[in-house]
Amino acid sequence: MVLITEVSLRDGLQIEPVIVPTADKVRFGELLVDAGFKHLEIGSFVNPERVATMADTAEVVAGLADQPATFHTLVLNERGAQRAVEAGAKNVRLVLSASEGHSVSNAGVGTAEAMQRIARAAEIVHDAGIRTEGCIATAFVCPFDGDTPVERVVRVARHYADIGVDVLHLADTIGAASPGDINRAVTAVRDVFPVDRTGLHLHSTYGMADANAWEAYRCGIRRFDAALGGLGGCPFAPGATGNIAADDLIHLFHREGIDTGIDVSKLGALREHLAGLVGHALPSALAKIPAAPAEVRR
Repeated sequence: MVLITEVSLRDGLQIEPVIVPTADKVRFGELLVDAGFKHLEIGSFVNPERVATMADTAEVVAGLADQPATFHTLVLNERGAQRAVEAGAKNVRLVLSASEGHSVSNAGVGTAEAMQRIARAAEIVHDAGIRTEGCIATAFVCPFDGDTPVERVVRVARHYADIGVDVLHLADTIGAASPGDINRAVTAVRDVFPVDRTGLHLHSTYGMADANAWEAYRCGIRRFDAALGGLGGCPFAPGATGNIAADDLIHLFHREGIDTGIDVSKLGALREHLAGLVGHALPSALAKIPAAPAEVRR
């Protein structure tokens, strides 16, 4: 069994030029839950002047509050943490960049100062009884600094362990990692954070996302972020393209006899629904197959 967190409502929509209405976001979240997704990333408490598509995150949190699933929101600093508390968020993902260049671009400060901010943010949400997860952006390659040394990733992972996050996510922010990069980072990080509470956040820029996911699975990872149809990307990481496609990833695992809990018969209609919201076709492999079967199992 693997746990797939569907991230199109946050990491999928954040880079889109269109502003999807709040009611449409909430409805799409409901449809994802109906299809079997029990963990969704639904928004971020960041500066709306920088990421206008996430300005209504508090309203999306409220709109999905009664759904039988776990909803995650992203936080970069103390102000975001306070907004998460005020919105009644139950699960928060804190974000730190392992590389200096991406930290400055994404958070406005270097990694060391960002770590201090995140520690204070963690204290705010922990005091409110909110569960936290920690994401390490540019854990493999940075668009500004190149390959990220494993030592920097371990340093951030240790910081997250020290401030008490429940789950750690390693993010291939620009989709440039190889299976060997995945193996090296997961192997190094497991010395400071347990592998059964470590996940992977992958992008597919260079077409290696599925291979990276499989290598991570072989290394013991059972948690994966993915966006339906491969939507998304980081607006503060030049060259970044879509997330690993949830439909492709589910197909991969099911072909190998690994359960995800997702009803694949509903994914085609969901993918079309999402394409309608953003106004363009989605890039997943399954989206490109005419009349693709709902699933082909072994």
